Amino acid sequence: MIPTTWPARWPCLPAAQAHDETLRLPFTIAGELAGSVRREHIEAIGDLLPQRAGWRLSSTEGVALDLPREARDEALVAINIALRDAGHIRAWRGEPYAVFTRPGATPLAIIERAAARFWGTSTLGAHATGYVADEHGPITHLWIARRALSKAVDPGKLDNLVGGGVPWPQSPFETLVREGWEEAGLAPERMRCAVPGRVMHLRCDIPEGLQVEWLHSHELRLAPGEVPVNQDGEVGEFLCLPVAEALERAAGIEMTVDAALVTLDFALRHGLIEAAEAVALTRQIDAISVA
Repeated sequence: MIPTTWPARWPCLPAAQAHDETLRLPFTIAGELAGSVRREHIEAIGDLLPQRAGWRLSSTEGVALDLPREARDEALVAINIALRDAGHIRAWRGEPYAVFTRPGATPLAIIERAAARFWGTSTLGAHATGYVADEHGPITHLWIARRALSKAVDPGKLDNLVGGGVPWPQSPFETLVREGWEEAGLAPERMRCAVPGRVMHLRCDIPEGLQVEWLHSHELRLAPGEVPVNQDGEVGEFLCLPVAEALERAAGIEMTVDAALVTLDFALRHGLIEAAEAVALTRQIDAISVA
């Protein structure tokens, strides 16, 4: 349910920063702020820790992991498996994510992807808007994916042509190239033609925990008649929609927050939104953009 205080159009903008810091406490690794945990999970973490060496827990100060670098990953694997088995972490992926203080920094640790939201650690995402333009240049259609109903997160929601989380040690662009084949059947040489857009910073409460993400937006022009074909079963269907219809659906609640933001970035950069509305939307998206 979208709060009544949110705008009817482009609710992805307030959703990207919808979080309540009072619900969470710091999670530190070797004295560095790595993320945060919900207050009510502190006791559960303490109960599930197989051993307390290297861990400090406080109902007022949060959770601290103070172990040498070579011991941290194993310690996090143990507690994350216990949290998964207790139902606190779901949709286990078996995919490594870096825990970092800022993009490009040396990882403090490596954790399971599904645990990132529980611990409120920063992640990276890479998406691409697929579009079709006529021979004279104007953009006519956008390619929109519908997420498979079997997806653990946002099943059946509309999504970008390509999009996904960035595992360690890939870069956002490397992930985009890989996902291009897996999600849309687009060869690496095609995906390397993708043009970067904004980098947006999200910080929002979600059912899995806290999403803190640096979202890298890209765009890729598809030729008329070039049809994406899913390879990994994670896309239910692809829709080639006229621009006006695609933007109308992205401006509502049919599309994931990440995908709607990437679509909005694309639309603003290409002048696809009426000027008066574009001024206000540009101001709002600038507020969450870091590049």
